[in-house]
Amino acid sequence: MYQPRTYRHWVKDNDLVSFQITVKETDLYLRAQRNLRREARRAIEECRAPLERYIERHPQFLTALEPLPVAEDAPEMVREMAEAAKKAGVGPMAAVAGAIAQAVGRELMRFSAEVIVENGGDIFLALHHGRRVGVYAGESRFTGRISLEIEPQETPLGICTSSGTVGHSLSFGRADAVIVLSPSAALADAAATAIGNRVREARDIPKGIDLAQQIDGLSGALIIKDDQMGLWGKVKICQVDES
Repeated sequence: MYQPRTYRHWVKDNDLVSFQITVKETDLYLRAQRNLRREARRAIEECRAPLERYIERHPQFLTALEPLPVAEDAPEMVREMAEAAKKAGVGPMAAVAGAIAQAVGRELMRFSAEVIVENGGDIFLALHHGRRVGVYAGESRFTGRISLEIEPQETPLGICTSSGTVGHSLSFGRADAVIVLSPSAALADAAATAIGNRVREARDIPKGIDLAQQIDGLSGALIIKDDQMGLWGKVKICQVDES
C-alpha cells in the first residue's frame, strides 16, 4: 500500500531544482542544478529494464531472503545488488531501492555538479557544499528534530533507511529507523535491512551496532528505537532549528 512521503516537503533550501519521477514501482524525488526530468526518466528506464529481464529469467532473485549467486551474464546493477546482499546477509532485493537511486544519480552527475536522488528513504548524494539530511523515524521523538550533516568530500554517498514501524518494506525488526551510510547506496540499503532485522526493542540497539561494524564497506550507522539512539562511525548529527 502506498504511503504519502510527507518528509519530502521538509526541503528548506532553494538553490537546487526539485522534481519527481514515477516509473512503475520506482518513485523518485530528485534535486539537481536544473530540471533533469527527461534524463532521469531515461536513466530509470535504462536501469529497470535489465533488472526486470533478469528477474523474468531468474524469478528467485525477486523472492530470495538470503544472498543468492547470480549468472555470469547478469547486468551490472544485478551484480551490485547481489554483492551488497552477500556482505549484509540478506536477499538481493533488499538492495534494490538504493541501487536504483545510485544508478540514476551516477547518470545525472553527467549533467549536474550536485545531485540528490531519494527513493523511499534511500538516498544517493553527490554534493559540492555541505548539506543536512533530516531524520524521519515515525513516532519517535527524534523525527524532524535531528539531521545528518554531510560534507561534499564524503560524497558520492549512499544514505539508506530501514524501518520496522514506517513504510511497506519488509523488516523482521521493529526499529523506528536504521540509517546506514556507505559509498555504495546498494550496500547501505542491504545493510540497513540486515541491521533493522536485529532490532526489536531499544535494548537491541547494541546488537545492531555490532552488526554494522562487521559489514565491510560501511562508513557509519544510526539506530533509533523509541527514545533511544545508537551511533557508530562517521555520523555527524545536529539539532534541527524549529524556528
